[in-house]
Amino acid sequence: MAYRNGTYVAFDGNATTNPTKGDMKYYGLLQKWNAEKNFDLKFSDSHKKTYQVRDTSSKLTLQSRLLERMRSSKNMLLIISKDTNWDRGMLNFEIEKAIEYYKLPIIVAYTGYDYIVNPTSHEAKWPKALHDRIKDRSAKCIHVSFRKKTVSEAISQFSIHNKENQLTSPFHYYKTSVYKKWGYMD
Repeated sequence: MAYRNGTYVAFDGNATTNPTKGDMKYYGLLQKWNAEKNFDLKFSDSHKKTYQVRDTSSKLTLQSRLLERMRSSKNMLLIISKDTNWDRGMLNFEIEKAIEYYKLPIIVAYTGYDYIVNPTSHEAKWPKALHDRIKDRSAKCIHVSFRKKTVSEAISQFSIHNKENQLTSPFHYYKTSVYKKWGYMD
């Protein structure tokens, strides 16, 4: 079995391969943060640990590569934007496998927000697989803003290895006092 030290990053590809469009741009920003010297956390991106998948790859090949990446992951960072689709592409497959098979803690990061203190107010943005698993309480999540400090803190804090900081429900979030400390709230 692979050593599980990576962070699996999932997002809606928005049916584009252009890295400046759709949710792919947030993945690019995450990679940029990770390359910065002053980023508090250097995380291991599970997508860099396996063979690349081409746009012409079959669905089975793509699913196989995604599962291989998940096997080496300690958590999942799920990026959700205003463009994230309810039921398109591979995102729901990724969420389902991460929760049901690999038991990964899910860091749900919402773009366009400085803070998230009421996860249920974002329910309309959840992809179908996340929605269903939050409703049946099988998902173990923390909901955060897609900001450098919150993403860094959540990745370092919540993993399959950290028994002290376990996510026990689908509705964890950082308190307003934490967002104020980070300078994201007045």
